[in-house]
Amino acid sequence: MPGYELYGAEERDAIMEWFASSHGVMMAHGFDHLRRGVFKVREFERAVGRTVGSAHAQAVSSGTAALFVALRALGVGPGDEVITQAFTFVATLEAMLAAGATPVITEVDESLTMDPEDFERRITPRTKAVIPVHMGGASADMDAILAIARRHHVMVVEDTCQAFGGTYRGKHLGTLGTMGVFSFDFAKNITTGEGGMVMTDDRTLYERARAIHDHGHEYHPQRPRGQDARSLPGFNFRLTEIQGVLGLTQLAKLPLILRCQRANKAALKAGLADRGLAFRRLHDAQGDVGDTLIFFLEDRQRASAFAKALARRRLGTKNLPDALTWHYAGTWQHLFQGIPSLAHPETRWPRTDELLHRAIALPVTVTMSEADRATVVAAVRQIAEKTLREEPAGSRPGPR
Repeated sequence: MPGYELYGAEERDAIMEWFASSHGVMMAHGFDHLRRGVFKVREFERAVGRTVGSAHAQAVSSGTAALFVALRALGVGPGDEVITQAFTFVATLEAMLAAGATPVITEVDESLTMDPEDFERRITPRTKAVIPVHMGGASADMDAILAIARRHHVMVVEDTCQAFGGTYRGKHLGTLGTMGVFSFDFAKNITTGEGGMVMTDDRTLYERARAIHDHGHEYHPQRPRGQDARSLPGFNFRLTEIQGVLGLTQLAKLPLILRCQRANKAALKAGLADRGLAFRRLHDAQGDVGDTLIFFLEDRQRASAFAKALARRRLGTKNLPDALTWHYAGTWQHLFQGIPSLAHPETRWPRTDELLHRAIALPVTVTMSEADRATVVAAVRQIAEKTLREEPAGSRPGPR
C-alpha cells in the first residue's frame, strides 16, 4: 500500500517512450492519423483482463465512475433498490444515488464485509443488484453472497476498489459476480493517479459500459469516430493515454507489491499474536492483498485510547479510526435526505457501529524494512500492554 511507493524510473521512461512513439496523443480514442497505432488505454484494459481472468475490461476515470457505469450498464435506475454494506467508502453510495437507485444497507460482520444473512433479510421485490465491498484488501463471503443472489435473481457488482490483486478460492476478486470494479487512485495497490476499471465476462454488458463511459459511442468498426452511432446516453468517464502508460508500468510491479505487502503483514501479525488482540476474520487469508492489519479492542474507549497513543508515536492508522466518517454509512446524513428508510442513519446499523468503533487498522506498506516492522511491533505491543490492562474511561464509579 500503495503503488506510488514504487514510482520511479520505469514510469518516467515509459512516459517518455510513449511521447516519442505516439505524438503525445492523450485521448484514448480517435486521432488515428497522429497516434501511429499506439493505444495505451486499450493495451492496459487487455493487460488487466489477462491478469485477473476477465473476458472484458473497460477503463474509466475513477473507481466511483466504474461503479456508476456498471450499475447503468445493468439497467439500474429509479425504482430499483441496490444493497450494499454500512462499511464502505462513500463513493459506493454516491454511485448508487447517481444511478437513481434507492440504497439498502446491511450490517457487516467480524470480517468487516457484508453480513450475508442481513443481505438476504433486506431483499425485496425491488432489489435489482447487490454490491459486496472487499474492504481493507480482503474478500467478502462470496460463496454465501453469490448463493443468495442466485436464489433471489439479484445481480452482483463486486466493489473491489480496495482489493485489486486479491483472490477468493483461487479466483480474482472483481471477477466472481455479474460485474466487478477496480480503482487505481493514488492510494491503491497500483495507481494511475486517478482511474478505474469495469470488468465483466458478458459481451453485451461490456458494450453497454463502453458506450456509457464515452458519450454513448458504439465503436462501429467501419465508421469514423465522428460518424459513430449511439443508442443510449453516456457521459465522459474516459481514461487518458498517459494514465494507460502508468497503469501498464505499475501492473508489471503488482506481483512484487503483493509479495512485499503479504510478507510484511505476516511479520507484523506474528509479532503481535500474543498480545491478546482480536484480529479481523478473513474469508480467504491466502487471497488477502496484505495492505491492512485490522484488530479489535474490547470497547470503543480502549480503541480510542489506542489510536491516540499510536498518533503520539507518529504511527498512523488506515481509515479506522482516522477516516472512519468517510467509510461508515452511519455518518452520511448528507446523502440520505429525502430517503425515509435511511433517516437517522446513526442508529440503523448497531452491530457495524460497535465493530468499527472498536477497530484499529494498521497500514502495511510495500517498502517496510525489518527495522520499520520492528518499530511498529514494539510500539503496538507496548500500547496494548498499557491499554488492555486499564479500565476504560467511564467504567469506574463516579464520585458520590
